[in-house]
Order: sequence, then structure tokens, then C-alpha cells
Amino acid sequence: MNVQDAIATRRSVREFLDTPVPGEVIRRVIEQALRAPSGGNLQPWHLHVVGGEKLAELKAIMRTRVKEAPAGEGSEYDIYPRELVAPYRDRRFAVGEAMYARLGIPREDKAARREWFARNYQFFGAPLALFCTVDRRMGPPQWSDLGMLLQNVMLLLRAEGLDSCPQECWAIYPQTIGSFIGLPPERMLFTGMAIGYADRSRPIDALVTERALLSEVAEFVGI
Repeated sequence: MNVQDAIATRRSVREFLDTPVPGEVIRRVIEQALRAPSGGNLQPWHLHVVGGEKLAELKAIMRTRVKEAPAGEGSEYDIYPRELVAPYRDRRFAVGEAMYARLGIPREDKAARREWFARNYQFFGAPLALFCTVDRRMGPPQWSDLGMLLQNVMLLLRAEGLDSCPQECWAIYPQTIGSFIGLPPERMLFTGMAIGYADRSRPIDALVTERALLSEVAEFVGI
């Protein structure tokens, strides 16, 4: 698979098959992804990959934790700006409505929407989970480096015939996840990711989110 095809076919998958991901495949993906660029070559990322019985244990913990603390434990950073203005607010609203429309869950059915959202914490049935953490002393430039690494991971997964779903929602349970993965005090949780093989029979996995037009987000000067 070439880079263009990997980019075009990458999706945030929300229904996975329970087919195991071979350990050698995820190790190969992570090792190759580490070629991501970073300012000053700091390489500020740290990854935790969880599968097998340990992932089943984490899923069991989260089934209880979501009921105990449905609003989370308080994230250590703002996942979205506190004042989300147009067009960003509109894009977020549109993708949410498109997703729930495919699921057949109307806006007024709040309970069903909460139940669906809770599936995030089961990694949508994926057999593999990834957490990305960062040293607390790092700033916004280093956080952008994390995104480049994670994009490498997701595109390399596509090259292996795998799929993923990046999940910043894990940031609202920093204490539970930090304890589970043995996070030292100087590092904080940034995001999670579900990894596996998409269940193509599910309507939600056919969702293709819209992107802004080139003319809306790019300017070309002198060319």
C-alpha cells in the first residue's frame, strides 16, 4: 500500500473484529513509526501497548469505572478549547450527528448516546490498545510531535491491513490509566488508540467524515 492509499483509507473505526493482532506486526509498526520527526530530535513520546489478558482486565476495570465516575476524573489538559467557535464547533457537531445517524440513535435518546459513547472504554471491541504519554515538562511543540508519531502508527497499520481509532477520551481517566500502566509521576497521559481489524459489516465503519475544501484551509503564495 502506498502512502496515498493509506491516507485515503484510514478511518476512525468504531467496531472491530476480535481477530488477534500478531505481536510481531505491532512491534514492526511501532518500530517503523519511531522515524517520526520531532523538534531537536527530542522524541518526547512514550507508548504503552496492551493486549491479551491485560487488555481484558482493563476493559473489566473500565466497565466499573465508567459507572462509578461517568464524567471521568478530570483531564489534565483541555481536550477541546473551552470556547469552541465556528467553523470548528460546526465540524464537531456535524461528525457527531453523522455518526449517530448511522447508528440509528436520535438526538433525544440521551441514554442510548451515553451507552454508545461508553464503548470507547471497551476500545470498540478491538483486541489491542495503545496509550501515548508525555513528560509533563514538555510544551505544545512537543505535543505536536506526538501527533506526527501517532499518524505514522495509523498509516503503517493500514499498510498491514489493520485499522485504528485515536481516542482522546481516555484523557478524562488519567488516574485509572496511569495506575494501570504504571505511569511515573513525571509523565502524563495524552491519548489512547484502539487497534485491530475493522468489522466491515457494521454501518458505523462505513462512515467517511467530511473534510474542508482546500480553498478553506490553505493559501498558496507565489505558486
